[in-house]
Amino acid sequence: MYKVKVYVTLRESVLDPQGTAVKNSLHSLNYREVADVRIGKYMELSIEKSERNIDEVINEICSRLLANTVIEDYRYDVEECVPQ
Repeated sequence: MYKVKVYVTLRESVLDPQGTAVKNSLHSLNYREVADVRIGKYMELSIEKSERNIDEVINEICSRLLANTVIEDYRYDVEECVPQ
């Protein structure tokens, strides 16, 4: 079993109106030191071991469903879970 943490973020070249709104709100709360905010998505997947390569499976899932690869980038961390 693998525990996979997936992070999806807008590409740097894509405007982030939600991030801008949060940054403006933080500035209105006097957190002027916040220079920028980018909003993304975080997902955790539990994936059973199979004959397929885990990276191949995750990349396929991300590109087909979890991320819009035209405007978003993704990265992930894989942790192998050892049954106890």
